Amino acid sequence: MSMSGCACKGIAIAGVLVVAACGNQQPSQTQINDAVAQQNRQFRGGPAAQPSGSLLDLFGKKTDPNTTVRVNKYIWNAALQVLDFLPVQSVDPFTGVIVTGYGRPPGGGRAYRATIYVQDPALDARSLNIAMESQGGAPVPVATVRAVEDAILTRARELRIQDSKL
Repeated sequence: MSMSGCACKGIAIAGVLVVAACGNQQPSQTQINDAVAQQNRQFRGGPAAQPSGSLLDLFGKKTDPNTTVRVNKYIWNAALQVLDFLPVQSVDPFTGVIVTGYGRPPGGGRAYRATIYVQDPALDARSLNIAMESQGGAPVPVATVRAVEDAILTRARELRIQDSKL
C-alpha cells in the first residue's frame, strides 16, 4: 500500500471519529470498517470508481431526479380545479403533495381542508390519495372523500381526452 493510501485511510478513520465525538458517541467498529472500505474502493479504482452502463448510456437522455416531476399532470391539474374552493397552502410537484387550508364547498355548510398526494405518473385511481379533515376535527365521511376522489379522477380523464384532440 502506498503512503498516500495510508494517509487517506487515516483521514477517513479520523473523520468518523470526529463526527462520532460531536454526538458524544463512540463510533462502532462497523462504521470505521465501512469508512475504510469506501476509501479503499475509491483509491484503488474499485466499484465506487468504476462507471456502470454501456456506451449507449453516454448518449442517452438522462433525467435529473432532483428536477424530474413524477406525478400525473392530469390528476394534479384536476385536483387543483375540483378543489379550487379550498385555499392552497403549499404545493410540491416533485413529491406530489398539495396541502390546502379550510374552505367551504359551494352550497355546503361545513368547512373542509385536504391533503392530496399524487404518487405516480399513471392516470390511475391508485395514483391518488386524499386525506380530508373538517373544521373542528369532526371525521369526514368516507363517502365524501370517495366522491371527491371520483370527481378528481373524472376531471383528469376529461383533461386527458381534451389533450388528445389537440
